[in-house]
Amino acid sequence: MTFILPDYNPPDFNQQIFKDAPVVVCKPVKQSGIAPDNYHATSIYPEYFKISKDVWCLIEESRMDCVVVKTPAGKLSVIECRNLKTGDLVACGREENGKDGIFVHSHAFDFADYEAEKFAFRSHLTRETSFSIDYDELYDLLKYDRVNGFILWVLGPAVVFDHDSRKAFTSLIKKGFVHGLLAGNALATHDLEGALFGTALGQKLYSKRSAELGHYNHLDALNIIRKTGSIKASIQEGLIKDGVMRALIENRIPYVLAGSIRDDGPMPEVIGDAYRAQDNMRRLTRRATTVIALSTQLHAIATGNMTPSYKVEGKNIVRPVFFYTVDMSEFAASKLADRGSLTARSILTNVQDFVVTVERGLLKE
Repeated sequence: MTFILPDYNPPDFNQQIFKDAPVVVCKPVKQSGIAPDNYHATSIYPEYFKISKDVWCLIEESRMDCVVVKTPAGKLSVIECRNLKTGDLVACGREENGKDGIFVHSHAFDFADYEAEKFAFRSHLTRETSFSIDYDELYDLLKYDRVNGFILWVLGPAVVFDHDSRKAFTSLIKKGFVHGLLAGNALATHDLEGALFGTALGQKLYSKRSAELGHYNHLDALNIIRKTGSIKASIQEGLIKDGVMRALIENRIPYVLAGSIRDDGPMPEVIGDAYRAQDNMRRLTRRATTVIALSTQLHAIATGNMTPSYKVEGKNIVRPVFFYTVDMSEFAASKLADRGSLTARSILTNVQDFVVTVERGLLKE
């Protein structure tokens, strides 16, 4: 199989409905952090705004549930409501068909018929669904985006609970199939526990046998890393000899570890401020062309809400952003598909098996 980006179909703004549409109304913010009445909330789809007579502008780096601000230079910027400042001009209007000078382009990409069926809203998946072609298409997509895109992974700690899975994901990093990573404290903690003690949650990574006093291991790992001051410092001191975090740092792959109310420790690099963590996550999601979320329901949903269905590259190139969610739970795997994206796809399987299969499939050639 050979991966080919689907064509983008821009709207025909010569249609009378667009010619008759008014210029979008922009109202000033009167109080910082509060949008004006009738503000327009962004979706995951390409959106156009009529900024002057017969001039429609596509917003870039969009994301769900934000607002559009017109800058003094006349450009359109997508920002969160909490970051609004007094005097900002916010695009207003709830009609999305052009009547308010706003057009949400929900049928933007020319997918083949069989692909359109897969990306259809609320496609139902079960444990009995066949995924062979999904794997083959994913291999082609990852090979394409390794060179032409930005592959962002969202990992739950289960990925590093298994010897083969942890080793396979480390290989994916080293082979260039990971351009960014989002996770929580647990992923880093148990990966580093594996590096220090060969366990995860006190069980041997390969045999699954409980180590003596193994329930201390993840706490000891946190204590050791916090004592050195950082994960990077622990690597430089020779304490961490393998694993995902070492591969990320040695290959200069950007990552964000977002904190949780449940965290032990946490690791020094974990961002405890939820909104600062969100801002850092957005910096990576806006670069993404493919997102793969593995066994982390809340993190996957959060990332999905930040990720648009498209990315603008160059002057006239608009491409879809592909979003995969992988989980054993039908509910968790379907949650992202239900967000309405043309490019959200789910695979139902054990994520450890998934990582090993993907690594073998990508490298066998």
